[in-house]
Amino acid sequence: MPTPTGADVRTRLRSALSSPVPSARLQAVLAAGTHPDPGQVDALVERCAVEPDFYVRDVLTWSLTRHPASATVPRLLEETRAAGRQARSQALHTLSKVGDPRGWTAVTRDLLHDADDEVARSAWRAAVVLVPDGSEAELAAALATQLGRGGRDVQLSLSRALAALGDAAGPVLTDAARDGDAAVRAHAIATERLVRDPDEGFDAAIAEARRVLALQGAPTLPAGRADR
Repeated sequence: MPTPTGADVRTRLRSALSSPVPSARLQAVLAAGTHPDPGQVDALVERCAVEPDFYVRDVLTWSLTRHPASATVPRLLEETRAAGRQARSQALHTLSKVGDPRGWTAVTRDLLHDADDEVARSAWRAAVVLVPDGSEAELAAALATQLGRGGRDVQLSLSRALAALGDAAGPVLTDAARDGDAAVRAHAIATERLVRDPDEGFDAAIAEARRVLALQGAPTLPAGRADR
């Protein structure tokens, strides 16, 4: 039996990745990661953009980290500029797992501020992994512009990213804690608490921040008056 050529292997991979059965796609991705071949990178990256199964997407990222960064990083950088939200989000996630310093060039202000929450969250997580030494304060300032955005999960992701920057986040959080928007102030105060105590839960931190703001806004009783 003739030995399969590289083109044969890539054709089979594309065919397997298009299977309607998630387990078949998973096995194909596992095989690609177990026997990495730079010729497989395009097919794996393309599948990241459309794969509906979370676990298969997770293994796609693992598989790409098994391939040479010289093959994956340029292709992933290109994918961060794709139109599809999943393509951008998954490419950023994978760049953070690859950990190659060149991935930092993908972390643009546009992606940090992306209108899609999942893309923005992926950008925040990638940013704190890939930020070069000396750029932490600049990154913290860019992230702080997103304080108050979204619901609990979005705010938790941003708080974790800022907390990961440690002291570099301090000045921007102090400024944001005096912002005119109450949601921004609460989020900043909660994040400050997480920076000081990473073990404190986010829900407890945000509840305490809102309590502090409520007390600050409470009316002051006239002299000689008190609750009875």
